[in-house]
Amino acid sequence: MKKNTHPKYNSASVVTCACGATFPVGSTMDEISVEICSQCHPFYTGNEKVLDTAGRVDRFKKRAAAGAKATKTKK
Repeated sequence: MKKNTHPKYNSASVVTCACGATFPVGSTMDEISVEICSQCHPFYTGNEKVLDTAGRVDRFKKRAAAGAKATKTKK
């Protein structure tokens, strides 16, 4: 086997979440940034985060109506 092919393993790497939580893990990277962790994820906390689904649905309906109108004008 070749020597010096594997990266250095850090047993005390620090993960930083967008919510501000930090915790140590083992990794080849010194610092890791994540957007969501077990302290702020809705599955673990029980708090439901409301996404902008109404805005997404409205945008989809608007695009679908514009597409239907464009097909009618082509015929």
